Amino acid sequence: MKNTKTNKQELPKWFDGEVYEEGLIVENTFSKEEYELNNIELSIYDFIIGGKMLAEIGMIAPKNQADMQKALTWFRVNNTEAYMVLLD
Repeated sequence: MKNTKTNKQELPKWFDGEVYEEGLIVENTFSKEEYELNNIELSIYDFIIGGKMLAEIGMIAPKNQADMQKALTWFRVNNTEAYMVLLD
């Protein structure tokens, strides 16, 4: 399991999803590799995963699709290693 960065991250202004109080260890469903996310990373990660699920069934609104792209970019910039393990 890899650990998240310890630097303080700020929640993006565009993010209006649920913000968790604590982080969690997340597993890549394909590689089974684990990564520990802090509360902000976990909140954005879940937003991305939820958006992907909605997109797969054709139920994602254009605004949510744009926000999902912002979330992916946020992850790439703020925790590249976690992005590569969990989302790439």
